[in-house]
Amino acid sequence: MKRKKIAAFVVAGALCAALAAGSTVAYLTDKEDLTNQFTVGKVDIEGEEPNYTPDPDGKTNDIVPTEEIAKDPQIENVGKNDAYVYMDVSIPIAKVITTDADGNRQNGGVAKDTELFTMNNVSKKWTLMYSRRVDNNMVYVYSYNEILAPGKTTDPLFTSVTFANVVEGQIDEDQFDVPVNFYAIQALNTGDGTSVPEQAADAWQKYVNQNDGQAGDIVVQSDEGMTEEAGPADEGTTEEAEPAEEGTTEDPSAGEETDAGNEAEPEVDEGIEDEAGLA
Repeated sequence: MKRKKIAAFVVAGALCAALAAGSTVAYLTDKEDLTNQFTVGKVDIEGEEPNYTPDPDGKTNDIVPTEEIAKDPQIENVGKNDAYVYMDVSIPIAKVITTDADGNRQNGGVAKDTELFTMNNVSKKWTLMYSRRVDNNMVYVYSYNEILAPGKTTDPLFTSVTFANVVEGQIDEDQFDVPVNFYAIQALNTGDGTSVPEQAADAWQKYVNQNDGQAGDIVVQSDEGMTEEAGPADEGTTEEAEPAEEGTTEDPSAGEETDAGNEAEPEVDEGIEDEAGLA
């Protein structure tokens, strides 16, 4: 019995030694990583005039004094980022004799520099930042009173233009253009101010600086090279418009307000020009 016990202990001891010599420890482990992905946004706009219907040659031909022509420029944000948006409108000027609604010659029958078209129903959602005469055009620069989100469209700046009541024989068969340029700049980190019009005016100067001499260069700056104090567009009258003084903020609108619609380098969309030939 004694020998059996000793043998059993020896066998058990040998088995333990074998287990100790051949075993390994498996630790519980894990690994993961986190990569922040960034995509660059895009400021992209499209200028539209849904109710302007030119003749087949792309112009509006054979217009007559006091004729009203549907023209409703607006901007759609087709990009990926919120944007401040702007338009400038150039109204041609000519030295002509005009009459009032009763056919009486104005200014004593003397020819005077006259804006040949009046913008009708200028929307209160646009602010006239400044206006200035450039050669034979009066250029009006407007900003939109709301930040334009992707997929949204502005109210039309105006709904139509009316040709001045010009005495015949002075500009017969001449061609006049009413070009509209559309601009946009990212809304984030570009405009300072307490209201959207103030912010848009501040951001406008950044647009001007960035595009100076480039494809998106603006038509005209204010006299000081800076935007003037922003204010809402005034309701206009239906009277014939005369050229505003250079550098003024006189609003050329005519008609009643419309109710339709409701420091890395900033990203901008170059000005898009829409030119309507009126012959």
